[in-house]
Amino acid sequence: MPMKVFFVCGGNIKNFEIVPFIKEQGESLKEQGIDVDYFPVVGKGFWGYLKAGMKIRRHCKKNRYDLIHAHYTYSGWAAVIGSGKIPVVLSLLGSDAYGNFIGVNKVSLSSRFSTLSTWLIQPFVREIISKSKNIEKYVYLKHKSNLIPNGINKRKFNPKTINGTCRCPNKKRNVLFLGNKKDVRKNYSLAEAAVAKLPFSNVELINPYPIAHSEVPLYLAKADVIVVPSLMEGSPNIVKEAMACNCPIVATDIGDVRWVLGNTEGCYISSFDVDEFSERIKEALIFSETVGRTKGREQILKLGLDSETIAKQIIEVYKKAVS
Repeated sequence: MPMKVFFVCGGNIKNFEIVPFIKEQGESLKEQGIDVDYFPVVGKGFWGYLKAGMKIRRHCKKNRYDLIHAHYTYSGWAAVIGSGKIPVVLSLLGSDAYGNFIGVNKVSLSSRFSTLSTWLIQPFVREIISKSKNIEKYVYLKHKSNLIPNGINKRKFNPKTINGTCRCPNKKRNVLFLGNKKDVRKNYSLAEAAVAKLPFSNVELINPYPIAHSEVPLYLAKADVIVVPSLMEGSPNIVKEAMACNCPIVATDIGDVRWVLGNTEGCYISSFDVDEFSERIKEALIFSETVGRTKGREQILKLGLDSETIAKQIIEVYKKAVS
């Protein structure tokens, strides 16, 4: 009989019932024989998550689960409230551990409650998964700690099926920013200022947000370079997705980005300085024009960041949690 897992995650994000990378992880586990159900938590604040916890408890009394896998600390509290004797695995996603960045090395005071909540919940869960080392440092119960980034669907993000379908000669050079430009942490202003300083007249900064996750590979195919100027991230999925599509990248040195990029030609790390970020974009555009695509996919597979490999690592955590 397959292991049955209940995914508990935030359901308040506009445009998505289930956040794409969480849904992708659940589907990759299904491919490995795990039975996965989803519970998006709708409602905010203490009472919202308390009510969600009671709904989870009622649901779990009617349905058999081997464990609950909660994504984000607040969803973790709802899972703990509703779990009864069912073991809970918690995935820390980033801001629940390090807070909400509103400037370079500047975290909003109100988000410190999230960090405190992450510390307080640890005794009540069986295992904890962190997406990157800068998240894992907030896990003080080291015997429960597991460092596992999100995996990438290598079939969906595949240059063999998307490259060449949208790119054409004599077009504007596309600099792609896929984040929400209203989200301060995503730092759109740095990308905008850096592009404005470029010595080229035919460059366009593209921001199609929000788009369906299924459309992301097509935008990566169109892009000459994707920029990720975030103030802070854990293990940004868009960097790994772009690598899997061999798309040139310019990113700030946040989370595990430096490790993921490695020495891949056409992929660049920058500080938050506008002039430096602009210079890195210039180098990436020249690379795109003279060389073409990167060999980022080779790096992704070398690091074992495909969803199949990651799913197997998560299953090992599940086995520890239920043993």
